[in-house]
Amino acid sequence: PQFEHDACGVGFVAHIKGQASHQIIDDAREILLRMTHRGAVGSDKNSGDGAGMLTGFPWEFLETIVSDELGMPLPPRGSFGAGLIFLPQDKNERKLCKEDCEAIVREQRLEVMGWRTVPVDNSMIGPTALASEPVMEQLFIKAASEMSQQAFERALYIVRKRCTNELRGSKHDTQRMFYICSLSTQVLVYKGMLMPEQLCEYFLDLRNPAYQSHLAMVHSRFSTNTFPSWDRAQPLRFMSHNGEINTLRGNVNKMRGREDMLKSSIFGHEIEKLRPVIEPDLSDSGSFDNVLELLLMSGHELPEAVMMMVPAAFQNHNSMAPDVRDMYDFFSCIMEPWDGPASIAFTDGHYIGATLDRNGLRPSRYYLTRDDRVIMASEVGVLDIDPAEVVAKGRLQPGRMFLVDFDQGRIIGDDELKQRYAAQNPYGKWLEAQRISLEELPEAAAKPPVEGEALTQGLRQFGYSIEHLQMILKPMAENGKEPLGSMGNDAPLACVSEKPRLLYEYFKQLFAQVTNPPIDSIREDIIMSLASYIGPVQNLLEPGPLHAHRLYLESPFLTDQELARLQQLKYRGWRATTIDITYALDADWEYHDDGCNSEGCQLQKELDRICREAEQAVAEHRAIIILSDRAASKDRLAISSLAAVGAVHQHLVKLSVRTQIGLVLESGEPREVHHFCMLAGYGVDAVNPYMAYAAMRHLRNKGIIDASLSDKDLIKQYHKALSAGMRKVFGKMGISTLESYKGAQIFEAVGLGPDIIERCFTGTASRIQGIGFPELEREAVLRHRKAFPVRSQRVMGEYLPGGDYQYRADGDMHMWDPESIAELQNAVRTKDEAGYRRFAARQNQRSSQQATLRGLMRIRTAAERGV
Repeated sequence: PQFEHDACGVGFVAHIKGQASHQIIDDAREILLRMTHRGAVGSDKNSGDGAGMLTGFPWEFLETIVSDELGMPLPPRGSFGAGLIFLPQDKNERKLCKEDCEAIVREQRLEVMGWRTVPVDNSMIGPTALASEPVMEQLFIKAASEMSQQAFERALYIVRKRCTNELRGSKHDTQRMFYICSLSTQVLVYKGMLMPEQLCEYFLDLRNPAYQSHLAMVHSRFSTNTFPSWDRAQPLRFMSHNGEINTLRGNVNKMRGREDMLKSSIFGHEIEKLRPVIEPDLSDSGSFDNVLELLLMSGHELPEAVMMMVPAAFQNHNSMAPDVRDMYDFFSCIMEPWDGPASIAFTDGHYIGATLDRNGLRPSRYYLTRDDRVIMASEVGVLDIDPAEVVAKGRLQPGRMFLVDFDQGRIIGDDELKQRYAAQNPYGKWLEAQRISLEELPEAAAKPPVEGEALTQGLRQFGYSIEHLQMILKPMAENGKEPLGSMGNDAPLACVSEKPRLLYEYFKQLFAQVTNPPIDSIREDIIMSLASYIGPVQNLLEPGPLHAHRLYLESPFLTDQELARLQQLKYRGWRATTIDITYALDADWEYHDDGCNSEGCQLQKELDRICREAEQAVAEHRAIIILSDRAASKDRLAISSLAAVGAVHQHLVKLSVRTQIGLVLESGEPREVHHFCMLAGYGVDAVNPYMAYAAMRHLRNKGIIDASLSDKDLIKQYHKALSAGMRKVFGKMGISTLESYKGAQIFEAVGLGPDIIERCFTGTASRIQGIGFPELEREAVLRHRKAFPVRSQRVMGEYLPGGDYQYRADGDMHMWDPESIAELQNAVRTKDEAGYRRFAARQNQRSSQQATLRGLMRIRTAAERGV
């Protein structure tokens, strides 16, 4: 499910004055048909990826249904609800599901009016869809006599959550067969694993002229890199979505971290029944809908909830009204953006609207007609409309909202809408009174800079080579830009290299398969931001001044002086805890690839200790954890900073307390853009790369870097290069902000075993398994011994030789070494076929000696397979 993203067609039609008619249904059907090209079909031409329609509550139609099929009068409007439910094909399983649902309804003090089998015609759907087709039934529920409509709506929400959480994870064989499409007093959803032209043919209700609605939203699904199923079709309960939420993993983890803090005067003790907020095995759209549903039922109006989850770019928007900017700034203290290219349509029956992500990477167009209809869709031409009947038309703009308010019978402009919500609370005053900045923290003395022999030893221990110093750090410090290279990489992957590699090198960055084009991080930097809030968050459901009581950072890079302020923090109730991520290596340490003993290797035990100390810091209500390897020395081995960050982050996520504390790293290991992206992607809030600073000062003092650059200039240029590099990586994923990127885990591992993945990088794909903790510890020890050699070892030169970016005799193997190039050149010049064969044999041998993955593969013959 973490790979589930869509590229779809979405649209809606509605009567601005709220007048219901069957013509709205017919128009929605036509919109859906004209977005057929936006959807997809399976290997058999009659199984679609998914199509659906969300309508307003068809009162007159349901009144007839309840009277004729259930044999009872319809209760007053607002006092009964209904929803389409997918049930198992097996009769006994279906009976058990219905009994469990009814028991939950009664436990919530509601009355089951009855079940109705929804009439369908499945004669046109393909065998794939038919094989997994659920039984379609509608459940009708009556409110308790004293309930208001809002209280009833929330009670139905609790029923839906309980049924979903209890039945989909129950003893019944209901996975993928039990699903509640909607359960509400305001909207009704019909959807399935259908093609657009099949939807209204399949659901006979939608062809009934008595079925009337004031709105209809449709969706045609193209599961770009996903698997189609009946329940993943859209619209969802309150929205439909074209695009992809690329920050999904981080959003889900942070939501899980907030669950223990959720309190609501509206729900009271029943808030416990809503967990997990985000149900397992959902797509990005499904997860978004779960959180939107929670915010809506907790008292937020639907447009405000969407603004919280998909905020406009406000950090660099100078023309935005100050109070609106304050509102968005406050929202960023509460929740990180759900980021990625998205056109989102939403409705709760009172409103219908749409919004684009801050980059506007998904198109949407709208029309207003003289007869008070509004039509919005992913493209133009979805309905035939006489141009003379069109009174206004336009396109959705990045970060702006298009909204119809049925209660007022009008369209509310984006500026008016945002001013309305910005005026609800004094957000600016809350921020001014509560927000903490680094500059206001008490001054503190930084630790002495690393110099002399300690610097040389530190560079060796953390794997710095002459290449890293001259080819990476030097151009970053002098030019403020990440260095560029144009040649391919012919060095072995980290997992097959004979040299000890940093853990960072076992990962590759992902890119958004559906984000086209990526964000231009240079020319569109106005919508990008590396600023973030760190520290404990408050209860998501009841915003107040204390939500702004967080530490604001302009960027995730901390100087030595800024880190000192955090380490000695005693300010406005905030305290920090520093956790040592080094350990004393056993004097008799030996490498064992079996994990050393039944309790694991020493590295695993130290990660256990670090996680226990982090958990204790949360229990002591510390605001910030600082993981530090400053104590690394001849007698103490530094743990991989990435492994330490990942282990602590995942541990706190699993305890649902990650959002209660900030996570800062003080390490000599990170120096490249990729390192900082990985640390942020696996949960760190800020980093102090003290060894990179010391290395740049050292290079300047030796004349390798421009001697006129001061310490402040070096760090400023370095931060500038890191910032540009991180924005470039964000852009490839269609992500705009560090706040969204943190914890999003947008990487793939190559050559890491399941023990490391599960412990430190839970949920990350590692399709080629490899090293475990014993090997990771061994590589750290090998680097440590280069820095602090035993008496039998000699140290050659001041720096490690490198060999990653170009061939070096004592570096890593390269496919194209001088001998290979010479052999090829000689064979070509002399037209020596035998010489070329020697070259080819050499290259094939090098490939099979762990230079490439394909070189390690051997084709099995028919004889070996017993054919």
